[in-house]
Amino acid sequence: MSEYNEIAITNRRLCKGDFLTQLDWVASQKPWAVLLREKDLPKGAYCKLARQANAVCLAHGVPLITHTFPVRGVKKLHVPFALPDAARVLRPPFSVAVHAPDEAKKAVAMGASFVIAGHVFATGCKPGLPPRGLDWLRGICAAAEVPVFAVGGITPQNAPLCLQAGAAGICRMSYWMEHNP
Repeated sequence: MSEYNEIAITNRRLCKGDFLTQLDWVASQKPWAVLLREKDLPKGAYCKLARQANAVCLAHGVPLITHTFPVRGVKKLHVPFALPDAARVLRPPFSVAVHAPDEAKKAVAMGASFVIAGHVFATGCKPGLPPRGLDWLRGICAAAEVPVFAVGGITPQNAPLCLQAGAAGICRMSYWMEHNP
């Protein structure tokens, strides 16, 4: 694994083979955590997949973070900033996706244990949307009183720049989902 904290973000549509086989390889590489970001699934299907993914991650000692839906047995949750009433229904540890310094401050006030900020660099996941850049990331890191993980177009070459800007770690999706184990 790398010398910095990394969250592996899933997208089963990017996998060339079986998703759970890919996830097993990802977890075997010991990222800081795996974020199950399968936003297209309805709640029931998502929760079923989350239970399977959690078993895979636990076998490797890697925490799973669910996205939007809390799942029994999974201790971490990630939510979009716009999720209504998040502060009333969530209990730490949870993380929040942020896109502005004021959102980072509000996420911390809601009780977020860390935030994911993006997108920093150009990425195929956000075609046509300009990246926000390192100065923007510095602003998020300065505003947040919790660890910030940078996301969006992160590569081994630019990951150190995110850390220099104040990020506690990075998130990558394509690398983890498209890599053939």
